[in-house]
Amino acid sequence: MTHTGPEFFEPSAEDAKLVTLARGAMARAGSGHGAAVRDLDGRTYAGAPVALASLTLTGLQVAVATAISSGAEGFEAAVVVGAADAAADPGVDAAREVSPSVTVHVLDRSGTAVVR
Repeated sequence: MTHTGPEFFEPSAEDAKLVTLARGAMARAGSGHGAAVRDLDGRTYAGAPVALASLTLTGLQVAVATAISSGAEGFEAAVVVGAADAAADPGVDAAREVSPSVTVHVLDRSGTAVVR
């Protein structure tokens, strides 16, 4: 079955890897969402939310911070899976601070694009 329209995301092989990494981070952490980014060299980084009394980060913030602390100088793409309100995710702003034109795909748990 072929799906079309903005509500369906047919990822490239590289973006499908980001979806897999984001889902893996979400599952390992037992959290409601996960995220992954691909840097300009093709390296990938994943993250899940951190919720401590002294530190709160979204999965995308974790992925962006991990990439930057590992020497990434920019991003090709980012994926957030399972986020209730990814449009309000400060990780999107962080990714775009580094790479203003980065593509950020927001998906629900089933892989359907969330139209923002």
